[in-house]
Amino acid sequence: MNKKSFNKRRRLLFKHFTRKNYALFNCLGREVLIGMLSVSTLSNAKANGICVKTELTGDSLQRKEVRLDEVIVPGSRAPLAALQSPVIVEVITREDIQRAEASSVNDILKLATGVDVRQRGGFGVQTDISINGGTFDQITILLNGTNISNPQTGHNASDFPVSVNDIERIEILEGASSRILGNAAFNGAINIVTKQSYPSASGSSTPQLSSYVELEGGSYGTLTAGAGTNVLAGNFSNYLSGGYTRSDGGTENSDFEKGRIFYKGGWNDNRQNRFRLDYQLGASTQSYGANTFYSAKYNNQYEKTEHLMASLGGTVNLGTDDRGIQLKPAIYYNHFNDHYQLIRHEEGAAKGENYHWLDILGASFNTNISWLMGKSSIGADISKETIWSTAYGADQPEETWKEIKGTERRLSRKASRTNTNLFAEHNILLRHWTISAGLLYYINNLDEGKTAEKAAVTHHHTSTLSPGFDISYRPSQSWKICLSWNKAVRTPTYTDLYTSNVAQQGDPSLKPEENSMFKISALYKTNRAEFTVSSFYSHGRNMIDWVYETEESKRYHALNIGKLDNMGVSLNSKMQLHEDAKSAFPFQPMTVRLGYSYIHQSHKTDQPIYRSLYALEYLRHKLTVQLDQHIWNRLSLSWSVRWQQRMNGFHPYWKIDGKLQWKAENFTLYLKGDNLTAHRYYDIGAVKQPGLWIMAGGVFQLRLKR
Repeated sequence: MNKKSFNKRRRLLFKHFTRKNYALFNCLGREVLIGMLSVSTLSNAKANGICVKTELTGDSLQRKEVRLDEVIVPGSRAPLAALQSPVIVEVITREDIQRAEASSVNDILKLATGVDVRQRGGFGVQTDISINGGTFDQITILLNGTNISNPQTGHNASDFPVSVNDIERIEILEGASSRILGNAAFNGAINIVTKQSYPSASGSSTPQLSSYVELEGGSYGTLTAGAGTNVLAGNFSNYLSGGYTRSDGGTENSDFEKGRIFYKGGWNDNRQNRFRLDYQLGASTQSYGANTFYSAKYNNQYEKTEHLMASLGGTVNLGTDDRGIQLKPAIYYNHFNDHYQLIRHEEGAAKGENYHWLDILGASFNTNISWLMGKSSIGADISKETIWSTAYGADQPEETWKEIKGTERRLSRKASRTNTNLFAEHNILLRHWTISAGLLYYINNLDEGKTAEKAAVTHHHTSTLSPGFDISYRPSQSWKICLSWNKAVRTPTYTDLYTSNVAQQGDPSLKPEENSMFKISALYKTNRAEFTVSSFYSHGRNMIDWVYETEESKRYHALNIGKLDNMGVSLNSKMQLHEDAKSAFPFQPMTVRLGYSYIHQSHKTDQPIYRSLYALEYLRHKLTVQLDQHIWNRLSLSWSVRWQQRMNGFHPYWKIDGKLQWKAENFTLYLKGDNLTAHRYYDIGAVKQPGLWIMAGGVFQLRLKR
């Protein structure tokens, strides 16, 4: 009997483009469905990028939206896409940033459920950022993967040289991450990724240019002007931006001026991405009335900070993605200036005026190996920190003192330390599983140099191991379940060690903090909804805080406050309601985000503590609600509501913000209101926050292609 025979064709599961020479042959004998990609480049794909895939269902063609989850996130030492990552990294996308009522990076971070933002002044003038019940000194801040944290004090960590218009996305890694990013990532990390289009491997000689100009003004004499441009030419890409903001402030002695400039460049070798260079340079400066920032007894403080950063890194790819070696060397530099006056315009040490100059020079090298057993990573990061100060460090010989321009005072004290981070990690990548285990060996030496007595002094030497593992299970494309355990260590900041004034007293004998964290989380994602639930337990020893030891204390004292355990749970959801729900919701499309976090803290100590300034003032409850809705034509409205309850004597409060915007092809006009109910609240100490703050402005864009 005759029987018809057909060749059985295998269906090709499309994940991403590749430029390999053999790519075309991968399609032979397979059924390939070609769709439409809605993002401009894959080398810089967004975490929420959408492609449209055409599928056959019955007799009709159906269009189905599929997420491309190919963006690389900092969840491991080896470069892994978000889908493969053994941890869940929260990503705030460019679209989220554009819709938010946000004037600074700090405003954006307030909407992240696990992030605690304690703001002292408007527009992010000074902000303490922490994660999962930790303190502001326990996280690492990265700009395009480069560490820009301030080891003098985390109070100045948010001096960013970029604005919200420069940012492509913000990645938030919660939990102890020392084995991935070094000792400073004690309780998590935040990576700010700026906008930039990379040159294609084809090396097209056609120049492309896109630019923006932003102008806005509003309450309290606030004025902002900024501009940026992105140029692609041949194998080179260049992004340059700058801006200025000034305001009288929303409260007494809270006026400020801010300036910034930022450049990021890239070069591609035009040979299938075998070699790439990335380089960036940024500077920011701000001067502000510091009200009661550091002590409620002094309401006329003043501070000026400056930050200069630079980095140069390269990527060398040898072999293929599945079997090859990737080499990533980099060097980086940070310089911080800090001028502080306890009483504004009052000069001299006796009046509480201090100057600090801090330099950090570092180099890193990471080797990623893709082989039969998975992806392995071996690397090192070595940095040298040197601080010259009028108050921090050991007294130096007079002939070495440094002049301070514009004043008769000189920097007479010095301290330096070398941080050595050695990393090793291996990732096993299976169809449904990712298993990652790694180790950090950390060495720290604090050297106060040649003192006035000509003797070398070294106070601290720390060496420790921080192991950890992360496991993720993906039963389907919609589900991801993660389990992790990691240890971390953090050395005290220079402020912790050396501060000595009428309001605060540091302690050079402080021990490093130690932390061990367990975490379990789950992610469920469909085309129109995303849900995340996570729970953690953090066991900390020798935790550092600033405290009044007794009711009679006159100065806050830096102290190892003993054991501090944090247990928490967080819930996040994002739902997109489109045209098919018009009967229930009059304004379409609509996006709704809900987030809630709860933390319980347990503290045990043998030290007497009457009042805590930071570690024990954690957020027990935080609720965020965000609603983005299209109203008519190009008009949209965004709302954000935040309720939080902080422990240690703070009253809970509601805060409502809104943004109304008209978005055309080449410009966006907006009106935004911060604290629409004009509720006067406190995030930290006795620093009262402003009431209603209204801003109006526009962003104008220009795109040229020759």
